[in-house]
Amino acid sequence: MRTALLIMLTASTLSAQSLNYPKTRKEDVVDTLHGVKIADPYRWLEDDNSEETKAWVKAQNEVTFGYLKKLPRRDEIESRLRELWNYERVGMPFERGGRWFYSYNSGLQNQAVLKTTEVLDGEASVLLDPNAMSKDGTTSLSDYEPSEDGKLIAYGVSEAGSDWNTIRVRDIASGRDLDDVVRWLKFSGVSWLKDGSGFFYSRYDEPKPGAALTAKNEFHKLYFHKLGTTQDDDKLVYERKNEPKWGFGGHVTEDGDYLIIQVWLGTEPKNRVFYKKVAVDAPVVELLNDNDARYEFIDNDGPVFYFRTDLNAPCFQVIAIDVRKPQREHWRILVPEVPKVLLEDVSTVGGQMFCQYLRDAKTEVKCFDLAGKWIRDIKLPGIGSAGGFGGHREDKETFYSFTSFTEAGAIFRLDLATGESTLWRKSEVKFDSSAYETKQVFYASKDGTKIPMFIVHKKGLKLDGANPTLLYGYGGFNISLTPGFSVSRAVWLEMGGVFAMPNLRGGGEYGREWHQAGIKLGKQNVFDDFIAAAEWLITDQYTSREKLAIQGGSNGGLLVGACMTQRPELYAAALPAVGVLDMLRFEKFTIGWGWKSDYGTVENKAEFTALLKYSPYHNLRPGTRYPATLVLTSDHDDRVVPAHSFKFGARLQECQAKDGPPVLIRIETSAGHGAGTALNKTIEKVADEWAFLVRVLGM
Repeated sequence: MRTALLIMLTASTLSAQSLNYPKTRKEDVVDTLHGVKIADPYRWLEDDNSEETKAWVKAQNEVTFGYLKKLPRRDEIESRLRELWNYERVGMPFERGGRWFYSYNSGLQNQAVLKTTEVLDGEASVLLDPNAMSKDGTTSLSDYEPSEDGKLIAYGVSEAGSDWNTIRVRDIASGRDLDDVVRWLKFSGVSWLKDGSGFFYSRYDEPKPGAALTAKNEFHKLYFHKLGTTQDDDKLVYERKNEPKWGFGGHVTEDGDYLIIQVWLGTEPKNRVFYKKVAVDAPVVELLNDNDARYEFIDNDGPVFYFRTDLNAPCFQVIAIDVRKPQREHWRILVPEVPKVLLEDVSTVGGQMFCQYLRDAKTEVKCFDLAGKWIRDIKLPGIGSAGGFGGHREDKETFYSFTSFTEAGAIFRLDLATGESTLWRKSEVKFDSSAYETKQVFYASKDGTKIPMFIVHKKGLKLDGANPTLLYGYGGFNISLTPGFSVSRAVWLEMGGVFAMPNLRGGGEYGREWHQAGIKLGKQNVFDDFIAAAEWLITDQYTSREKLAIQGGSNGGLLVGACMTQRPELYAAALPAVGVLDMLRFEKFTIGWGWKSDYGTVENKAEFTALLKYSPYHNLRPGTRYPATLVLTSDHDDRVVPAHSFKFGARLQECQAKDGPPVLIRIETSAGHGAGTALNKTIEKVADEWAFLVRVLGM
């Protein structure tokens, strides 16, 4: 009783206390765009190298962490997160030259290690351990690719979560690195020549000192690195000096005969595909250069190339192009489109083609031969998400993963002759999945469009409007949200929370048309879909506005920022993370220009008008009572630069009603946009988020 009373008193004190936010200097900065004057008083926060910005970050963090550490259940939540996260996690195994590789985390390692073994089910040794590469666990493996004979491995390292990578090469037998070092890679894979003499990669020019985390990324180039030489000697394979925003990815076909060059323009859903013969100093052939659809190379049978494409098929189909007769009249459809069912991915292994579909955001898998003849449907363990089905042409088996909201990942091996699956590895988590249920509902958005939404909660939930509910969304860039296990959400569910995830327009769940309905001048549809989800949850008594929190990251951070400024009375709490929050200047930093395919550009008057109407930073209004808000960002985020969150957080603190709940900004150090973040930092961040929501929602 005494403990409960103490907790109540502490919570009351926190609720009543007046937070002293750091004073943020305002400048008289005004831009005129299309005749409209736009004030930007916090422009100076865009300079991440200035001492004033660094002092502001320090002052904000002192207030934020000072508040968060006093929250009554924070330590309890962090302890449970650590306990639940402490389980063995094994990645999908793959083979090169008779040697197997897979990622592995024993439980609380900050970064997964890469293991290797000559016998898949035998004892494996650690080949790459990023935890030993830095004292604080902020160095991560961004990529790795063994040579065809399994003797060498090229591996990429990222520091503090940055998108920049450095590639090194390790001799697998000795465990020693060669002298080869390749720097300043970004948005690049590694693809070896068949004989292991070198590899292809893509990079930008080295940025100017101090500009690595903010400068525009332009003039991507495709190179070949020959082992035993320096990067200065690397051969430039392809560039386009007249196209500064084109990006290139080089991939050597399994037969070793061709280099496939994928050509992309930011996040534009259309792309080009070029190729060249590898064996000779052959010219680059511009096979698909109309930029009229998305073309993803799957595999080849000699000069016959297979592609997944949405050309004349909004939900995608599989086609074959004979490069000896590349004219369109000679193209063949191997696997036709299934209307309203997204063909999400296609892979080949053992002479079979595996097509992974999304039907209402749930995975289905069908197997075909290389002529497009159906062989069988793959029976999955339940309703969830599956992936994998890769390997070589001579393989007799393949592997795939399966996960759901309440079941941690399991990996299955599939016999290609019989289609039978057997369990290879299953994660054992101290979480009682049987106590929870998942359902999918469909609700009407503002314009009547039916939107699917997953809802996860404890069995026997009372629909009395009193349940703390976390509404999570993304809605952009053709990305599909599908069921998947998350330790952080598992803890949220254990605490009695409801988790809801709608599949908003702008995503890829139903193909090209679903995506296009939520971009540029139609971006408001995404926010309307999310707002309608919140209203549905309240109307159907899952929760109430006093018990509802919204969450999203990156483009989802924009979603949360836009919805909390448009309907501040609808939510009790908001967690916008690494969000795109200044929609008038996103194009000016790093790869931000690449998002114009979804957002549009201020250069176009109609798109500028739409951007200004929903830009979270520009739509905060003084004296408005906004939800309790914890803005989250990281100092090394060079995807969505932290200036977005800095400016939004400063303006939010300025505008929040005097009697309004806390509006704080949490700035992580030595972390980036999300990938490669040290586990200990992730656990601390989630503990802060859940403790914040516990206090706000009265859990």
